[in-house]
Amino acid sequence: MARGSFLWPSFFYNILLMMKKFIFIILSVLTVSAYAGNVSWLRYPSISPDGKSVVFSYGGDLYIVASEGGEARKLTSHQAYDYAPVWSPDGKTIAFASDRFGNFDIYTVSYKGGVPERLTTNSAKETPWTFTPDGKSILFTARIQDPASSVLFPKSSMTELYSVSIEGGRPEQILATPAEEVSFIGNTGSFLYQDCKGGENIWRKHHTSSITRDIWMYDGVKHIKLTDFKGEDRTPRVSSDGKTVYFTSERDGSFNVYSFPLDNPSQVKKITRHKTHPVRFLTVSDTGVLCYAYDGDIYVNNSKISVSITVDNSDNDMAELPVSGGSDNDLSKDGKQIAFISRGEVFVTSTEFKTVKQITNTPEAESDVVFSPDGKKLAYASEREGIWNIYTAEMSRKEDVYFPYATVVDEKPLFKNNKVDRRAPQFSPDGKEISYIENREKLMVYNIESGKTRQITDGSQCYSTSGAFGYSWSPDGKWFTMSYCSNHHYPYNDIGIVSSKGGEPMINLTYSGYTDHSPQWVLDGNAILFTSERYGMRNHASWGTMEDVMIVFLNRKAYEDFTKKKEERELEKAVAKLSEDSKDKKDNKKDEIKEIVVELENIDERIIRLTPSSSSLGSAALSKDGRTLYYQASYESGMNLWKLDLESGNPSKIGSASGHMKWDEKYGNLYVLGRRFSKMKDGGKMLEPISVNAEMEMDLAAEREYMFNHVYRQEKERFYNQKMHGVDWEMFTAEYRKFLPHINNNYDFSELLSEYLGELNVSHTGSGFRAPAGKNNASTANLGVFFDLGWTGDGLKVDEIIAQGPFDRSDSNLEAGDIILAINGERILKGMDYYPLLDGKAGERVLVTIKKASGEEVDEVVVPVSAGVVNSLLYKRWVRHNAAMVEKLSGGRLGYVHIEGMNDPSFRTVYSDILGRYNHCEGIVIDTRFNGGGRLHEDIEVLFSGEKYLTQEVRGKDACDMPSRRYNKASIMITGEANYSNAHGTPWVYRYKKMGLIVGKPVPGTMTSVNWETLQDPTLYFGIPVVGYRKADGTYLENDQLEPDIDVENTKELVVTGRDEQLEAAIKALLNQLNRK
Repeated sequence: MARGSFLWPSFFYNILLMMKKFIFIILSVLTVSAYAGNVSWLRYPSISPDGKSVVFSYGGDLYIVASEGGEARKLTSHQAYDYAPVWSPDGKTIAFASDRFGNFDIYTVSYKGGVPERLTTNSAKETPWTFTPDGKSILFTARIQDPASSVLFPKSSMTELYSVSIEGGRPEQILATPAEEVSFIGNTGSFLYQDCKGGENIWRKHHTSSITRDIWMYDGVKHIKLTDFKGEDRTPRVSSDGKTVYFTSERDGSFNVYSFPLDNPSQVKKITRHKTHPVRFLTVSDTGVLCYAYDGDIYVNNSKISVSITVDNSDNDMAELPVSGGSDNDLSKDGKQIAFISRGEVFVTSTEFKTVKQITNTPEAESDVVFSPDGKKLAYASEREGIWNIYTAEMSRKEDVYFPYATVVDEKPLFKNNKVDRRAPQFSPDGKEISYIENREKLMVYNIESGKTRQITDGSQCYSTSGAFGYSWSPDGKWFTMSYCSNHHYPYNDIGIVSSKGGEPMINLTYSGYTDHSPQWVLDGNAILFTSERYGMRNHASWGTMEDVMIVFLNRKAYEDFTKKKEERELEKAVAKLSEDSKDKKDNKKDEIKEIVVELENIDERIIRLTPSSSSLGSAALSKDGRTLYYQASYESGMNLWKLDLESGNPSKIGSASGHMKWDEKYGNLYVLGRRFSKMKDGGKMLEPISVNAEMEMDLAAEREYMFNHVYRQEKERFYNQKMHGVDWEMFTAEYRKFLPHINNNYDFSELLSEYLGELNVSHTGSGFRAPAGKNNASTANLGVFFDLGWTGDGLKVDEIIAQGPFDRSDSNLEAGDIILAINGERILKGMDYYPLLDGKAGERVLVTIKKASGEEVDEVVVPVSAGVVNSLLYKRWVRHNAAMVEKLSGGRLGYVHIEGMNDPSFRTVYSDILGRYNHCEGIVIDTRFNGGGRLHEDIEVLFSGEKYLTQEVRGKDACDMPSRRYNKASIMITGEANYSNAHGTPWVYRYKKMGLIVGKPVPGTMTSVNWETLQDPTLYFGIPVVGYRKADGTYLENDQLEPDIDVENTKELVVTGRDEQLEAAIKALLNQLNRK
């Protein structure tokens, strides 16, 4: 028997081994040609000049296929993302964009394949559009430098058009205004292009507004607008004979191909009649063959071609990812374990050693992890069922004391056949119940023994749809505290408590018109610590106000004990000690949790401000005796942990810290639980890091599928309009989900999400991908100089030195007209690409050789800055120029302000200028162009709607008009197509309140409030418009375009020479208004 027992497993093992080898052979064959067949999500197709081949992007590489279809040949193979291919006129070379150095540069490669050649090196994003007709150069767009004379707003979406030789070298600027999708008209030198007026997501669909693109012709001198459809007209393609223009448009609701004669653009003819999906990436061969992408496929002459690709899947979607912590976390009561979420998985680490245990292993997200009071069970939410449910994980063996060392963990859902969202679990203090949030709004409690649930709140005072809100059990288990909206004043919250029995109303503790949040029980539940903005410097926007740590006492005794002077406390301690000494020590019992006494009468008199001064705050924690407050504040640079002796009022800094803070049960260690963990021992003066160093395996394809499903659910559950603008969301979800098996990178995935979300026809959505920085990433530093773009000699001729830039110093030798001959000793020859000389040099000392007008050469050391720094300086320059122009053209009668963003800093700048610098003026020009939004419409309304009612007089002298903190004079507002979000809402209020005229271009209807959500893969994000703004007639501001009183467009030819016709019109209109008084 023993012998048989020995032989059978050996035999079985050999069988398994043979089966394993056989399976491996099959899998190997399948792996080599995993997609040897039709593929989808074929993007950026471009047909060859002879119409016989199509180059396209798939999976981040370029492929070529015959225009009749068939097996595609791989053209590029690199871990970088290659896209946007264009053919040379002779069909032998293909230009494309690639992020091989972190940014997208222009490359070329032979149509036969080979090693691509990099042509451009600036770290700005560059996109190729076409070769010049002679094939010697490539036209591309990038944001590098405007001419010094231009008054175009300095913004990344306002790109320039450049030409670079196929041999490389310094790019030549063709246009200083945005021009995309360029198509030449034969050899005339003229070309067509689509414009760009702002930064709306390019994949948005179905909208008709001023931001949509139009088609223009440039003849070398003038820009001529060819289309005036209120929706999208894009991708102009001129036929080889120069007579016909093909383009894509949404004229019938969905992108299709249209055409018109070049000499008669009004005669538009529809070519294709696709529905559901947009036609993208139109190209036309010299032989008149049309090629485009539709529904993930390539179409040639209006017929889908079959494309197959043999893909080597040896690099599959399994990834090893580092685990170093996670901001969604909890500390066990004894302080021995930290549970946290990393990339959607639950982990537990020891606080004393480096052992880490992975608890879950799903591509779907887990969230809101918490420990049971005894530390032997975890509860968390999981979206693995397609809906959020509560799960518990418990150590199965009694010998397992801590999760990091557990051998077997038993995981199960709290609710079977779950049909509603359940998130944010919390164990009751006795561990017998679990509270949670149901359907994103109701607080519920589940009794573990009986399996019954009860409702605590009905959700009527919860307006956030995020899925969770902060709350906690009281130490005695009788109450919950939470931050909530009590009086129809969202998003301003109060602190409340509610009975854990259920069926009882919320009790408001603070009744504040300000925002109170982050409540936590302290002093054995007799008080609640919270954060409030009521004493902080007011923010004239919806976020960022300075705050304080506050405390509210639930009963008089707690308040009186806390406010006693030290002398009284010491006397009471001495009396209590005499009493204790007279008792038998054997009578001492373990401390029991006392039931909390709640006394509501005059509770508003028992609210105390604890922090000595307001600041931007993080988490806070109070010592057990209530005498020391630990809090995170940014008094100095960055967020730091401060220790405040509440007796003396003296704060002391401990060190850098960010994350919520929690004591262990003995108040011996205070833990800081951010993305990284640390602890401070009782009375300690520094934080000790708790290192986490582990790895996890992630199936990226499965994770992408989950993230897609998550986006679907979030938009469905949170979109501000319950009817989702009438979109069939289920149908579109199925239509876009089918592409997931063909996507293997985040560029494509983000683009897929943007196309998908673009169906909603709404602002504030789409997706983005934050590509991680690599070691070889280019970063072109900036010298803070406008160069003469027409200079053709050696070196770089200086046109203007930017104020406050690197060369704007009292001891600098550089002047306008000088020539920079060399950087760090390397001469800059005629036409040479000098950007590599500045790569990575921001913040470093650089030697610059300068040739003066006299011919003298001098060396100067300068410290270049980043492109972002220069862009800020250019903005200030733009404002100064406009202010000077207003003063000049109005003869000093008018002032000028630009509202950069609908935020607090912008408001304070505007307030300072209109009531300070320009208070003597008769009126003010309010410029809102290129404002990206925020929340400031109420403050702007109040500020600019003053009406004089008194004059302060001092001994016969008029000293000040009243109101003195509002603007009482005439104003006018300038708007543009790039106004976004609250920069639509603010002009709307300005019009609605009849505060003044509006001049400029129509403002697209983009007034919603958004939640930008980072996905489980933190390099990805997407937008959910969660708040709509409804007018009295029941319609929304979203998609309701605001028309100006005076419609003025800045002419492309003039704006680059320094003419701002919109500003001029505003000055004229306001002066006319003043002259009529």
